Amino acid sequence: MSVAALAALPGVSTASGVAAEAEHAQLTGRVLPVRPELRRLLPSAGLRRGSTIAVRGSVSLLLALLAEATATGSWAAAVGMPDLGLVAAAELGVEVSRLALVPRPGAEFAAVAGALLVGMDVVAVAARGAAPQEVRRLSARARHRGAVLLSLGPWPGAEVELNCVAGRWTGLEGGHGYLRERRVRVQGAGRGAATRPRRADLLLPGSAGAPAAAPEPVLELAREVS
Repeated sequence: MSVAALAALPGVSTASGVAAEAEHAQLTGRVLPVRPELRRLLPSAGLRRGSTIAVRGSVSLLLALLAEATATGSWAAAVGMPDLGLVAAAELGVEVSRLALVPRPGAEFAAVAGALLVGMDVVAVAARGAAPQEVRRLSARARHRGAVLLSLGPWPGAEVELNCVAGRWTGLEGGHGYLRERRVRVQGAGRGAATRPRRADLLLPGSAGAPAAAPEPVLELAREVS
């Protein structure tokens, strides 16, 4: 199923030209870039096409992984994350005009995620309750199509698992002010080239009050699929 075929699913609306641009972007490079402080956590020092990476403990960490790739022209999608914060994504460096959302795929989760893996460079999923066979098929689809599959939460068979542990907030002075940023420690482990445990410190932005303006509207592939 191609990205364009998403239009045949109930409740799905596609933006003009998305499939062509996403497929063009997918032809560039075998490793998608990540922020410098995250490179040591990944065996290829970036998001290797065809790999599956599990992210535990932080949506912000998942967004941080998307930042460099989308900023340098790659397309990404997030499936099953209705509370994903676009302002937070923009603060972390994600190019939200290259981020497609399918917030509530419902029973069509596997079909939607599989279709996006055909045309997108990176697909992030929250696969709550996905059947084991669906998990295996999606990882196989990512390998075959040369896409990167990011899971928010555990994913059986993931090559790399990144775990975000508690961090320290800064910004409050004398009992008042805004939480400006948070320094967290990310621990990485996996199999194959990622067997050796790794860790890195990452600075994540906090809430600096209400923004003056929201970022440009995100490309929304699906408002709701029931």
